[in-house]
Amino acid sequence: MADASFPIFDLSAFERATPEAQRALGREVDAICRSTGFLAIANHGVPQAVIDGVWDKAKAFFDLPAEQKQRARAPYKGYPYGYLGPELEALAKSRNVETPPDLKESFNGGPLSRPESMTDPEALAFCYAETIWPDAPDGFREAWTAYYKAMEDLAARIMRLFAVALDLPADYFAPYLDAPISALRALNYPQQTVAPKPGQLRAGAHTDYGSLTILLPQTGSRGLEIVTPDGAWTPVPPVPGAFVINIGDLMARWTNDRWVSTLHRVVNPPPEDGGLDRRQSLAFFHQPNWDAEIVTLPACRPAEGESPYPPVRSGPYLMSKFKATAA
Repeated sequence: MADASFPIFDLSAFERATPEAQRALGREVDAICRSTGFLAIANHGVPQAVIDGVWDKAKAFFDLPAEQKQRARAPYKGYPYGYLGPELEALAKSRNVETPPDLKESFNGGPLSRPESMTDPEALAFCYAETIWPDAPDGFREAWTAYYKAMEDLAARIMRLFAVALDLPADYFAPYLDAPISALRALNYPQQTVAPKPGQLRAGAHTDYGSLTILLPQTGSRGLEIVTPDGAWTPVPPVPGAFVINIGDLMARWTNDRWVSTLHRVVNPPPEDGGLDRRQSLAFFHQPNWDAEIVTLPACRPAEGESPYPPVRSGPYLMSKFKATAA
């Protein structure tokens, strides 16, 4: 661990450690997830070439003329994948807070395959909908696919860490994650030439929806903030060579709020601090299998009485959250 205000966790060291040492490290992660639910993961093993490949292709895509990007647009409002143009989403609406649309554009992609046994029409129409691939730049789909696969692997390894942190067998979550419905989002916050509308942010205050998010922010960028336990908005610095990890609503629910799905946002820093500059990031939203039943974990059940959270299915829960954000 490093800076107590924003801890950095060495995943490779955890995976090489003895079971006893892993449990000790797990207790540290448990403390973080009880407090803010945000940490950086270093020594993660994702090849730099895979990261650079998707980063460069995403930048090249966002550099294209608007009319060319629109060829990959989502075909109708609420469709989960493809290109989503500027000011078409207001994340704060997921918390019933009305704000101007967010100052961002995105490209979104879903699972690379679906189980042959999947017949649920809602799942097929939403999480397993086709990704609308762009026709440029060359190699975009290949770079995207390589990064998506790397994130699936990293998320599974982090979930093993989380299991140890929750005093569960390391493979506890594996049956919930053999066909995850995770999504990858490339985000571009365009250069601003006019002042934002009152209350308009690059991404409004929100929590994420699933089990965990793996974020790759732009090196040296500013604007990502979280609410710390004292109620203050606090900047989250990009950590060179590391991913920013945060807990989502489903994991908070799974742990009966032992772990925190922290409110976060992307603000507009002052112009002298690069607040008008273009900013890019990649976010992988990890989500258990569509049909996974999420019931309060054994270690997190109340000593007396029933858990306040009834069981939910992972997919329909995610879909209800997603649809609430359409601007």
